[in-house]
Amino acid sequence: MRILIVGGTRFVGRHIAAAALAAGHELTLLHRGKTGASLFPEATHLLADRNEDLSLLKANSWDATIDVSGYFPHQIDSLAAALDGNGGQYVFISSVSAYEAPEQPGFTEDSPLRTLTGPVPTSGITEENYGGLKTLCERAATEHFGQSTLIVRPTYVIGPHDHSGRFTYWVHRLARGGEVLAPGLANSPIQLIDARDMADWIVELVQAGRGGAFHAVAPWQTFADMLEAIASQVAPVGTRLSWRDPEFLLRHGATGELLPLWAAGDDEDALLNTADPAAAIAAGLRPRPLAESIADILRLEPAPDHLGYLRPEREAELLSLEP
Repeated sequence: MRILIVGGTRFVGRHIAAAALAAGHELTLLHRGKTGASLFPEATHLLADRNEDLSLLKANSWDATIDVSGYFPHQIDSLAAALDGNGGQYVFISSVSAYEAPEQPGFTEDSPLRTLTGPVPTSGITEENYGGLKTLCERAATEHFGQSTLIVRPTYVIGPHDHSGRFTYWVHRLARGGEVLAPGLANSPIQLIDARDMADWIVELVQAGRGGAFHAVAPWQTFADMLEAIASQVAPVGTRLSWRDPEFLLRHGATGELLPLWAAGDDEDALLNTADPAAAIAAGLRPRPLAESIADILRLEPAPDHLGYLRPEREAELLSLEP
């Protein structure tokens, strides 16, 4: 198959590109050339900013187009216009954030989606508009590309080359040992998917021409389960988790921006980490054991100290305060 990936050189797109090439497909990558430009020399690289001129797409055709970098509906509109019917099946990488806050765990793909009120922004992604914009992108995708459109809604994506460093932070923090500040409630849900598993599965769905909407998630677990699984694999003897409740952390300025993957006391947001994986697994998704992801991240990924997560001295200060 001839496959076009819009993006494809950073994290999720990078793994999809690797999976497509491993499966023997002819690959084209559309990207700006700013990240990972030397990756995949066997692929065709088209350098363009999707927010500007996409005319270089007009002289080509593909069997499938996988869009990993669509955040605003106007981007889907302009891509559809540039492809002009020559992009084959369209695959849009959305998010579980597209859903309205679920009322209980285990929500399925037909659950209500978020809506945006007021003018639709054309730039500036925020926590408040991200999910609603993904919903509008999904709607635009179906309008332009029809019912064969494949919509993939992942939860937190982990694995090698994760520029967000969210899960990577916890692997390296627990590997350092000592007293570890554990945020929020131990039984809060968290749901992960390794980018490599999602990538392999998406390529398989494209090969089968499968449309529809699917979660890309492994079964959910508690935050304590996740931290304890990491600790059991990487932490030195004597490491201990010290839990602090949301009120304490927020009172002292410790937010989800400092402590990644924590919902910062937002129970509605936390329930988005309980998507039902049944349909995806029935369609062939095979989540690997978390231990495998942990081992690869520790081996391949440096500690994300440059991302502004909780520093050791600030962690020690918080741990010294009366809970």
